Amino acid sequence: MRGSRRRQRGTVDETLGIQSSRQSRRRATLAGQGSSVSSSYVDCGDSAIVRKAGEPLVIEEVIVAPPKSREVRIKIICTSLCHSDVTFWKLQHPPAIFPRILGHEAMGVVESVGEGVHEVVEGDTVIPIFLPDCGECTDCLSDKSNLCSKLPFSVSPYMDRDKTSRFTDINGETLYHFLFVSSFSEYTVVDIGHVTKIDPQTPPNRACLLSCGVSTGVGAAWKTAKVEAGTTVAIFGLGAIGLAVAEGARLCGAKRIIGVDVNQDKFELGKKFGVTDFINSRDCGDKTVSQVIMEMTDGGADYCFECVGLSSLVYEAYASCRKGWGKTVVLGVDQPGAKLTFSSFEVLHSGKSLMGSLFGGIKPKSDIPILIKRYMDKELQLDEFVTHEVDFEDINKAFDLLLTGKSLRCVIWMKK
Repeated sequence: MRGSRRRQRGTVDETLGIQSSRQSRRRATLAGQGSSVSSSYVDCGDSAIVRKAGEPLVIEEVIVAPPKSREVRIKIICTSLCHSDVTFWKLQHPPAIFPRILGHEAMGVVESVGEGVHEVVEGDTVIPIFLPDCGECTDCLSDKSNLCSKLPFSVSPYMDRDKTSRFTDINGETLYHFLFVSSFSEYTVVDIGHVTKIDPQTPPNRACLLSCGVSTGVGAAWKTAKVEAGTTVAIFGLGAIGLAVAEGARLCGAKRIIGVDVNQDKFELGKKFGVTDFINSRDCGDKTVSQVIMEMTDGGADYCFECVGLSSLVYEAYASCRKGWGKTVVLGVDQPGAKLTFSSFEVLHSGKSLMGSLFGGIKPKSDIPILIKRYMDKELQLDEFVTHEVDFEDINKAFDLLLTGKSLRCVIWMKK
């Protein structure tokens, strides 16, 4: 299949391929059509738009406005497909909104910057990240949180500060943003709070993985749970995030990493990331998964991670933790309104902790460069997450691969 071919890893300089002559011709065409678009706008010929829930993405020419104050316009080199993209692609009720440009795991190069931007310049290699790091608020200045209070996380379809869009189609219709990134586009505009500068020698098809899923899992073990060497970890769900948790636990020195999934094939895959034991929840007979884990570990795991997004599994993970010091970390997202049911007596007498972990507790501008260095030093595994690579015109194949369970991460390369 055309979309499954693998590319050799290269640097940004080797993969950039900016086609200035093509842009000039397109701007001239727009001017000839009487367009009011100024020369500071970029005609982005390769944007994949979702016009209706669940329908194939359509690649169209899109007008991308210049960056305003504190904003950066980025030329996307490659992007990868996350389950969150698929969730909002299928969603038919609010916060879904169409037409929209999805995508939030990406790597690119700064094309231009707005007023007040000093930390990056044209030509810098960057990763746009859905979770902001303004570097100014109390939360961003603290090492206790990665949740920015100045630019709070939301699923707004607009830019952070002025609540407007930077995208329109050639007919002037507004196109909505996604998670403040919208990387399924040749060019995108992102608030500087969502931009992290990285080493330009980082392979683009590996750097993009750190925009969401891999960082979330690795960070949950490293930053949120603070897994200690020699301990036992249990992971509920061995998708991309669960496997990234395993990788993070491995890097932290965990002695035993137990994977829980309904797919037996996940065990062999999990071994690549440090999984030592596997429980198929369908094969537990009359016992619950927590009972099996309690027996396996003589009292429970030191750390449990729920990576599926089921409230029932959150309790099962909590029940699998050791009394006195066990930590349960929630990474999965259930349906809106789903409730957790816990006995206050159990919480009081167990001495366990339950915590959430958005983006794995990662502070983008300081922690992402650390993860990249660990990859470049051959400590952090990223190559194993990429199962497929496709060209941008084949973006719908990436959706098919993920929906059929054939892909862990599919990298999508912009046309050069």
